[in-house]
Amino acid sequence: MFFGEFSSEIREFSRLLHHINISILQVIKTNKKLIQHKMTEKKILLYGANGYTGKLIAKLATDYSLSPTLAGRNHREIKELADSLKLPFEIIDLNDTVKLDEIITQHSIVIHAAGPFSKTAKAMVESCIRNHVHYTDINGDISCFELVKKYNQDAIDSNCMLMPGVGFDVVPTDCIAKLLHQQMPDAIDLKIAFASVGSSVSHGTATTMAEKLGEKGAKRINGKIVRVPLGLNSMQVDFGKKKFFCMSIPWGDISTAFHTTGIQNIETFTAVKPSLFKQLRFQGLFNWLLRTQVVRKIIKQKIDQRPAGPDENMLKNGKCLVWGQVKNQKGDTKEARLSGPEGYSFTAHAALIIAKEIVNGNWQKGYQTPAGLYGYELANSVPGVSITLE
Repeated sequence: MFFGEFSSEIREFSRLLHHINISILQVIKTNKKLIQHKMTEKKILLYGANGYTGKLIAKLATDYSLSPTLAGRNHREIKELADSLKLPFEIIDLNDTVKLDEIITQHSIVIHAAGPFSKTAKAMVESCIRNHVHYTDINGDISCFELVKKYNQDAIDSNCMLMPGVGFDVVPTDCIAKLLHQQMPDAIDLKIAFASVGSSVSHGTATTMAEKLGEKGAKRINGKIVRVPLGLNSMQVDFGKKKFFCMSIPWGDISTAFHTTGIQNIETFTAVKPSLFKQLRFQGLFNWLLRTQVVRKIIKQKIDQRPAGPDENMLKNGKCLVWGQVKNQKGDTKEARLSGPEGYSFTAHAALIIAKEIVNGNWQKGYQTPAGLYGYELANSVPGVSITLE
């Protein structure tokens, strides 16, 4: 009798365990579906959509079957753009951390297009990490690349990717650096130069440049970023289509090309008029004045009076040119050249191509560079790009 009652209790307990197991499995399956839904939603937030480059990205997004949420601080401009493109929008101030997190967590990818990035990148990066969201931007500032790189371990722990520089700064130059390093793995020296033909700069780019007035240049020496006079070196560069006089400048590749290739000595150049180069040689005497807020304010006011950026004709017919050279210990050299669409057009395409890669699940957690992750072939994905190797 006792055994029968005990057996009955065991059967009852077994049935109870069975129901509990089913409930646990249902909870696990439900949560798994929610996680998978979150990961496959792949909603993109384009912050700074009302800026010159932001608008280009927003207008081109449908060509890549993407429908980003347009965001920024200016309600009128953001709403007008969103309505015209039939896209959703959000109004966010980066200083409002609670609202920022609330919006960021509804997305999987951020394209950050609101500069100056020295003032805006930190808040956006930290929000992306808190909310397990992939971060990309169109920055070209060495200090910002170095800042974002410091969050590498945080991004790994958050299972998200940080990829600054997904535009003209630095996709084409990063791809040339990657290609050259593949051709000469023992390279110890890398030089990169670029030129813009038939174009101009946007308000955002000009404002960022104004923020750097009076600052020194930079190059990488024996693996370390070293501050040097702006325009320390100059040379004639054969871009294939044309030769240009170029001077050394602190371009983003001083940071990113080292991460992509590991090459210890890196110097970057841009095409300028020789007369401007001569003037800049004396800039050091006036750096103290150029760094004052009064001078920078006057220059920014002048910038605001100029057109927002390249006009339609420039966007259509302008060209960007890139040249790169590596050298090894023996003195052997390799050169590569890239020709592509106008720089801002390049940026819009490249930013969306990379966003599409992330949407398709092609990403790695932590800090990444464009060519470091996607290879030099990434540049060939941009319409109108051609690369030659010597």
